[in-house]
Amino acid sequence: MMKYLRRLGRHIKEGFIGVKRHFAMAFSSASAITITLLLVGAFAAFAANLALLTQEIEQSISLVALVDYGVNDQASINSINSQIQNIENVETVEFRTKDEEFDFYNQNYPEMVEFSELYREDNPFHDAFIIYLKDGIVLEETKNKIASIPGISSVEDGGANTYTLINILHAVRNVGGIIILALVALAIYLIYNTIKITIAARKDEIWIMRNVGARNGYIRAPFLVEGIIIGIIGALVPIALIVFGYYKLYEYSSGNIAGIINLIPVMPFVLYLGLALLLIGVIVGFIGSYISVCRYLRVTR
Repeated sequence: MMKYLRRLGRHIKEGFIGVKRHFAMAFSSASAITITLLLVGAFAAFAANLALLTQEIEQSISLVALVDYGVNDQASINSINSQIQNIENVETVEFRTKDEEFDFYNQNYPEMVEFSELYREDNPFHDAFIIYLKDGIVLEETKNKIASIPGISSVEDGGANTYTLINILHAVRNVGGIIILALVALAIYLIYNTIKITIAARKDEIWIMRNVGARNGYIRAPFLVEGIIIGIIGALVPIALIVFGYYKLYEYSSGNIAGIINLIPVMPFVLYLGLALLLIGVIVGFIGSYISVCRYLRVTR
């Protein structure tokens, strides 16, 4: 155990020495990571807040379940309410009597009040359940489950435009994730190329290590440590800028932009974002180093 710890300590020490000795190359790699992670962090903050906005819009989409005219006792209403709430995708359920539905119609169409009041005594509206969902993508499936409940006359979902809106919102979230992955891949490619140059410049050092019997794993380890160190260094500036910038944006806008977009509260969001950028920096540095050193060792074997 102590043998492996000493070896690990030696590799870490050699990694730091390598970064110091080849500072220009390390700085070039760290700069590439800094620029890319700055884009990743800024876009991740934007995408997270956009996802929150789309989720809020989705949760505002509701289904209206109309109750059969023959269902007018409280026990039956409670039973239907319970069955709706037990459906997995249902967030909240609101019940309105047919008189409340009549008043709701008048509030939304005040120009029709004089005409509609003629039907007050013979109220044509149904008792209704207003149902808000957790996830709009399964709107149709949820609608069908509610429609199958005994005592439900029909379920209104807003028509084709509602489904189009939900698909657009999900597409927006998916595109955001794809762009972030593309930026991370770009960071790996950049560090791979810069570290490949570093390794090529140290071919004599690698050749000597090979000649004295060093295994590929032993040769590879310091370069992997260097990659991790470079990844951490490259992540520090983006973390500082993104955290400070988001804090100032939230403070300046009081957590809301244009009265429409509610920003995610600063804490713990920036903490998670900072840790994510640091982790990405470490992973990018490790993978970039691993790919380049493995390819070089394979070629020169």
